[in-house]
Amino acid sequence: MKAPVFTLPYLTENDSYTLPEKPGKLIILTFWTSWCPDSAVDMPKKEQLFSSLNTNDVEMLTINVAGREGEREAAVAYKEKFLTQPTLEDDGTAVYDRFGCTGVPTTVIISPDGEILHHFGDDASFMEIMKAVGEAV
Repeated sequence: MKAPVFTLPYLTENDSYTLPEKPGKLIILTFWTSWCPDSAVDMPKKEQLFSSLNTNDVEMLTINVAGREGEREAAVAYKEKFLTQPTLEDDGTAVYDRFGCTGVPTTVIISPDGEILHHFGDDASFMEIMKAVGEAV
């Protein structure tokens, strides 16, 4: 299945990101909220993965699900304290819904050709996700 094309603003920058139809590299998207205990466990591991990746081959992005976030300020504070990877702000739950997400964190792995390779819900282990990334690279 093809990944939906989208454009979203960065959470803490005055710019936006567009996921193209064919991104040309492996994309790892993680949808999250600041209040979610599962996100609090998952995101530091994703941050470690981000710091070790070859960004010529893989692009990691996080998307704060604004429509499920309590306060925008909480998302900004979380991002500034814990995340160095690019972080986007969903338009409510628009992109979250287009990717068929039902909980946070949700991780989606997209091929360089724009195909969704894997869709991991909030019950997926980090090791499952790492295995899928390793197989896709």
